[in-house]
Amino acid sequence: MARLACSTRSAVIAVATLALSGAFLGLAAAAGPAKVEDPAAAIELAPHRAIYDLKLGESRGKRSLEAVRGRIVYDFAGSLCEGYALQFRQVTELDTGEGKLALSDLRSTSWEQGAAQSLKFDSQNYLDRKLVDTVDGHADKGPDGVTVILAKPKDTRLEIGSAVFPSEHMRRIIAAARAGQSVLELTVYDGSETGEKVYNSLTVIGHRIAPDTHAPTDAAAGQSAIAGLDRWPVTISYFDRAQQGGGEQTPVYAISFEAYANGVARALMLDYGDFTVAGDLTALEMKDSKPCDR
Repeated sequence: MARLACSTRSAVIAVATLALSGAFLGLAAAAGPAKVEDPAAAIELAPHRAIYDLKLGESRGKRSLEAVRGRIVYDFAGSLCEGYALQFRQVTELDTGEGKLALSDLRSTSWEQGAAQSLKFDSQNYLDRKLVDTVDGHADKGPDGVTVILAKPKDTRLEIGSAVFPSEHMRRIIAAARAGQSVLELTVYDGSETGEKVYNSLTVIGHRIAPDTHAPTDAAAGQSAIAGLDRWPVTISYFDRAQQGGGEQTPVYAISFEAYANGVARALMLDYGDFTVAGDLTALEMKDSKPCDR
């Protein structure tokens, strides 16, 4: 799922804004949060196309939602030698009661170099079928950190310091899981929102789920490409780096899922704060990848 967590966050923020305007960590390692310095360059992410059907999980805000309906289409391709390309779309309809509906439609494409030294991205965000945001740019790593060049929404150059890109983030999570680590902290940049946001992420990794236990009953069932793989329950919380200072901070957004060792994800739970949305994996197509010439 290499980029699902990061791409979904933009849609989450848009949907949460609609919900609010239209109607309405306890785990720690003994020596503190563990950090993975190695980007786990040898980990290969599997090309695949996944569809997740969305529905309301829990409504816990002051102004409750009646229902949530939607779908995520996540089309991931490439390899370490070719780089990783993603076509992503999330459409979400919120029913706030009394016949009031709000619609969010996020469309994005990206390409990330296999060695995670560069990232290209563009996205369009629609609210109630009206285009409200468009982003186009690229980010490159250098000796002093990441440089971001935006063409849209306006010409901008940013120096954001050290950060990981989305596919690299997923590979580091898998590396940490394989190493038996339970907590991972990384700064993440993915070009979301206006392209100027940088997030501090906190990932909590649960105990390994062996291939022969807790067999899935969704579209992951019967998939030979993942049947023999370990997977781990993962929760990633994202914090706005610009807002972080002293004291405890509430995450902007969190996503939970089961991550397979090749990056495929199932059993999504998107946490907007006032409500959660469950994502059921209803279709999964594993794709062939071109082997790297080594």
